[in-house]
Amino acid sequence: MLRILALYALSVCFIHASMAVNVTFRVDLNSQITKGAFNPQSEFIDLAGNFNSWGQKSNRLSDADGDGIWEVMLTGLESGEVLEFKFRINGAWNGREEFPGAGNNRYYSVPLQHATVDFEYNVQKSQGNLPSGIYQTADPSEVEWWNDAVFYEIFVRSFYDSDGDGIGDFNGIVQKLDYLNDGDPTTDTDLGITGIWLMPIHPSPSYHGYDVTDYRGINPDYGTMADFENFLEEAHKRGIRVIIDYVMNHASTQHPWFQSASANQSSTKRNWFRWSTFDPGYNGPWGQQVWHGTGNQYYYGVFWSGMPDLNYAQPEVRTEMFDIAEYWLKDIGVDGFRLDAVKFIYENGSQLEDVNQTFDFFGDFRTFYKGVKSDAFSVGEAWTNTDKVVPYVENDRLDFCFEFDLANAILNGVNNSNTNSLIFQVDKTYNAYPYLQWGTFLTNHDQNRLMDVLGGDISKSKLAASLYLTLPGVPFIYYGEEVGMLGTKPDEDIRLPMQWTTGEDAGFTTGVPWRGVNSNYATYNVETMQADSASMWSRYRDLIEIRRKSEPLRRGEYEWVLSSPANVYSFIRYWNGDTVLVMANLSTQASDSVTIFRPGNKMAPAQVYDYLSGDSTTLRILSNGQRKAPSIEPRGVRIYRFQDLKVSNDRPLVNSLTLYPNPTEGQVTLKLPDGISQEVNYKWFDLTGRLLKQGSQMPASTQLRLTAPTDSSGIFLLDVEVGEKRYTQKVWVK
Repeated sequence: MLRILALYALSVCFIHASMAVNVTFRVDLNSQITKGAFNPQSEFIDLAGNFNSWGQKSNRLSDADGDGIWEVMLTGLESGEVLEFKFRINGAWNGREEFPGAGNNRYYSVPLQHATVDFEYNVQKSQGNLPSGIYQTADPSEVEWWNDAVFYEIFVRSFYDSDGDGIGDFNGIVQKLDYLNDGDPTTDTDLGITGIWLMPIHPSPSYHGYDVTDYRGINPDYGTMADFENFLEEAHKRGIRVIIDYVMNHASTQHPWFQSASANQSSTKRNWFRWSTFDPGYNGPWGQQVWHGTGNQYYYGVFWSGMPDLNYAQPEVRTEMFDIAEYWLKDIGVDGFRLDAVKFIYENGSQLEDVNQTFDFFGDFRTFYKGVKSDAFSVGEAWTNTDKVVPYVENDRLDFCFEFDLANAILNGVNNSNTNSLIFQVDKTYNAYPYLQWGTFLTNHDQNRLMDVLGGDISKSKLAASLYLTLPGVPFIYYGEEVGMLGTKPDEDIRLPMQWTTGEDAGFTTGVPWRGVNSNYATYNVETMQADSASMWSRYRDLIEIRRKSEPLRRGEYEWVLSSPANVYSFIRYWNGDTVLVMANLSTQASDSVTIFRPGNKMAPAQVYDYLSGDSTTLRILSNGQRKAPSIEPRGVRIYRFQDLKVSNDRPLVNSLTLYPNPTEGQVTLKLPDGISQEVNYKWFDLTGRLLKQGSQMPASTQLRLTAPTDSSGIFLLDVEVGEKRYTQKVWVK
């Protein structure tokens, strides 16, 4: 598969350290040329950045020897200078990072000596009736198997008790596997889950299991290793992949390693943890105590005194934890790992998170586990903002991470009937990571339950589910979310027993449950909701089935579409000629007349099929170029598949116009192709589709200066029209 290398590999030449440095940028286009996705006879790649006014001065790449490796050298750079840059195709901006994987721009610090920056091209152009422009991928080999999956997070203790001891177990999960996926795609009594994430399954002194005492063992509360292997086999029979929680950052104070280390300073395990003869005096990232006293010594544990951090500066620790990963992948047969607390693997003094050694560690860990099992994957929990999560995924580190900012944006958008922050965060997420490599979710085992966050409103819960199961990313459902389980902290109360029936203890156990069930189980349970085609459970089942049938929803590109009224959030997903339009009314009011407008493209009048209702309808084109859609009920959703005409192309200017600088402080220059003598019309829109400013100019030359619509900072859409041709660009005003 193609992958962004972003190696920044230094090819050192024999040049003495100097302030004047040359840097060569190379892009391997062989694969795309072979596929016909790039024509070296008629197309070109250029480099735009802060060193050439974002493309105002041309730095084209060339392939002098015809080997498919295109390159350009920047000369006379200063050592230590930070380059901010993008590659472009045919000198055009299209509002998207053209090499996905490292945010909107890339950065490179000029070294003391000549260096190369190597990339492998991961961009395919659209084909068929899709809009013209540059897209990240149109090849199934570019998307991983987990992009086709929908995962279900299970706390084993609370899922289903098979033996009446009040504690869920592996045999209980086996008995409920047909609820998750019975292996028969023609039935409608199962959810259609194709991936399971098990919270910690190892021996532990706590109920939650995140303080592990034996990484190769099985928690006896949940059964035996034979029970686990039977569960794994039964899951695989149904096409369900299984990943387990791997708690690499810390162990338990009751782990034999720590017991030996704390009892004897000459122990071989002593340096497997961090020790001090005094309290260093600094606190953790959220103000917590991180140095914990025992006798006349202190040990480091970022989360709690019962969970001392492992010391990865000790090579033996790293070797052992890698070996444990191999054991579970190779000997037992799991499909991958959910990695807990990935931000805290290494520390530099009082810098306790996001240190460079941690990033390097996960690059090495990925190389290792891919060598053990090539299709294994790891998803990381880096609970922070998007910008800080991306480094854990880019440059071939973790396969993907959970997107907490996106989850918050969905919940805030649904709660507040506001599309603006949701539009912004989806766009930011989509452009920040390697193509589709992030985990989408609503809440998890560390957060208040979805129904509590949304005030117990089922319509909000259905809407939120409809969004994250149709947006790009890899979706994860927290057990019980599909039946509206309640739960607010403490943590035990957001991990309560699953609600199966209206019977005693919600059908979870025949004994006394380890913790009492929710008060709402008589109404919110699997048995009741499966019998109601309008229930939340049915919505989840339908959405998962729609996703299974729709390649665009699993693998496709994403593009936000302007809607009116503004509280209708619309976007399209497209893949190899198949297009899906999603329209979600975030308002409490019905939207009787919904129009959608795609600047720079016309979405042809088309017969569409509504996946949710099963009805067919037509999107009518209006005189102003907008498309009129049927009404949408309060918090309603339409998921339309285009049955005949797809999205038509009317952006032939996209490869002949250049807009810079972007970001801008207020003015942009639009460079027109030679020979344009027609009047240029332009419109500025905000992200809600509101027209802010419009005008027209006769170009005096091939360059046109335009001023941003307001003094406020933000992201705006600039729509340019020359005759019948149009060009659209997102502009960031700083």
